[in-house]
Amino acid sequence: MTIAQKSGTTEAADAVEVLRGALATAGIVLQSLGADMASPALNLINLGRVRADVALKLADALRRGCA
Repeated sequence: MTIAQKSGTTEAADAVEVLRGALATAGIVLQSLGADMASPALNLINLGRVRADVALKLADALRRGCA
C-alpha cells in the first residue's frame, strides 16, 4: 500500500464516521455504509443498499436540511 492509498483509506474512513454520526442524529442507519477498500486512492464511500423506508427517511432529512 502506498502513502497515497493509506491517506485515502484514512480520509474515506473518517468521512464514513462523520456521515454515520450525522445519519444517526437523523435516526437513519445505513447498514452497508463503509469505505470502498477496493479503490482506496479514489476515497470512495460505499453507501450500500437500503430499504425503501430508510431511503424515504434519508430524502426527508435532506429536504429538511436544505430548506
